[in-house]
Amino acid sequence: MTSRKWVRLFLTTLLWGGLSGVLVSFFAKSDTYAKALEPFSIFEVLGLIFMFLGLGFIFSVISQMGFFAYLTVHRFGIGMFRGIWPLVQVVLIAFTLFDFVYFRYKEADGDVALWTFFVVPVALLIYGLAVSYVKAKETNQKAFIPALFFMVVITSVEWIPAIRANDPSWMMLMLVPLLVCNTYQLLVLHRITGDSQNKTETADTTNQKSSGNAKSKKKKKKKKKKK
Repeated sequence: MTSRKWVRLFLTTLLWGGLSGVLVSFFAKSDTYAKALEPFSIFEVLGLIFMFLGLGFIFSVISQMGFFAYLTVHRFGIGMFRGIWPLVQVVLIAFTLFDFVYFRYKEADGDVALWTFFVVPVALLIYGLAVSYVKAKETNQKAFIPALFFMVVITSVEWIPAIRANDPSWMMLMLVPLLVCNTYQLLVLHRITGDSQNKTETADTTNQKSSGNAKSKKKKKKKKKKK
């Protein structure tokens, strides 16, 4: 990836993070906007919008740090674990989802129903599966597990500051920009680097070779019949 493409990816991801941060703030922090509207103050509303825009930018930077850190970890994992690296990732995914339920339920001391702690992990897993399916479809099947690992494990690690705060509004305010930025980076990377194009070109070349071989075989059969 050239520096120009990297800067483009950084800026577009930053924009997605900022916009998603502002949009989700209208729902997650509706009470904060309500205070600025009674009485109505345009400066307070604009101040809130710029504040949540800035938070979206920060969450976007966290997402990008996690993304490039994962690319390094992924290459390290391939070199260290080799063929069992996909299995290691699956185990880490399961461990992360289990911890997500167990530790939050333990902190609640049984005051909240257990099933409520499964909602977010299951939703995160379903969303990760959907994104991973798209990634694998656009590149190759081997990309499915790494994509799922990134969407579940890395997103959970990036989300830790909001999880520790244990405030539902702040958790949602941080999670949505992280998911938006992580999804965008994951699905746009192969387009920027040209992996999907190389895959298509390889497939076309293979098809051309197979069709050429089939034609040559037919010609040889015809020559034998003439003889």
